[in-house]
Amino acid sequence: MRLRIPIIACVIVALVAALWAALVRVGWKLPVLPVPLAGQHGALMISAFLGTLISLERAVALQKKWAYAAPAFSALGGLALIVGLPAEIGRGLMALGSLGLVFVFGFIYRLHPTTDVVTMTLGAIMWLVGNVLWLFGESIYSAVPWWAGFLILTICGERLELSRVLWLKPISRTLFKLAVGIFTLGLILSVFELEIGLRVAGVGLLVLGAWLLRFDMARHTIKKTGLTRYIAACLLPGYVWLIVAALLWSMAGHRSTTLMMDAMLHTIFLGFVFSMIFGHAPIIVPALLPIDITYRSVFYAPLVLMQGALIVRVIADLTLNLTLRQWAGLFNVLAILLFLALMLSSAQRRLEGVVRTV
Repeated sequence: MRLRIPIIACVIVALVAALWAALVRVGWKLPVLPVPLAGQHGALMISAFLGTLISLERAVALQKKWAYAAPAFSALGGLALIVGLPAEIGRGLMALGSLGLVFVFGFIYRLHPTTDVVTMTLGAIMWLVGNVLWLFGESIYSAVPWWAGFLILTICGERLELSRVLWLKPISRTLFKLAVGIFTLGLILSVFELEIGLRVAGVGLLVLGAWLLRFDMARHTIKKTGLTRYIAACLLPGYVWLIVAALLWSMAGHRSTTLMMDAMLHTIFLGFVFSMIFGHAPIIVPALLPIDITYRSVFYAPLVLMQGALIVRVIADLTLNLTLRQWAGLFNVLAILLFLALMLSSAQRRLEGVVRTV
């Protein structure tokens, strides 16, 4: 726990900084900070926040002290960007963090050489590639698809792992591998020709999204009640957003407008990734901290707010409506903050109950 608390503190700081930068990027006039963060929004959200959390989760599950180096490096990289150290320091630390996660998954693969572990290992390698490209001065647009691949394959690998209970047929697993292969090929092509690579990767995303909708266990658990149903209600819209993102990637490339790129990226990072976060947080948080999360039906409120605001944001992007995009971006941030507040209040109520009992 002594290793986890400082890392989680850095994660919270990175998330707040990333949300602040997000509001600035969509046009809200916020107080000027000593260090401009708007240009660091993607790195803070993907590497310093999500990458650190994923690495920390794996370190906790592995129960090896050396595994904590990965989240520690990525967390420190985020802090370096926030306090305004030379960009190479923050980028280098994040690259070391992603390299550490590759080693962690390599260790896990030796213990469990399964398709789901290979998928998540490939995702970690994509995070490393994206960070290395960014470290050596490549455009952020060259790195972001690799960062997206990291999150997408991490989530898909985890869902494949959970789908073992469904006893999937070999043909369905082959389809999954084919989708991952096409997506990976697209990212490799994007290094040489970004537009073509994104379109090929989009085909892979389309197959992955369709696979998840068809074979993921959320199709069955949506019929349950309570927390189980809530998780499924988060996952299924996320899979739809992955398909929407795939269509946008397949139709567009680096010659697209900035707003088209905004739609291409946020359908993944907000629609797909944050839907997964909303669904899995009640399980992940107790695994990282000595607390529990009491499920409440009000958890649906930030989920609905997030989905509605994202629909409006994509429409605003595609119609070049800057004002509508600005307000949609604000409600995206509010949905995340509301979700965090509900998680905190749920954990606090459980702790108070323990104190009263004692």
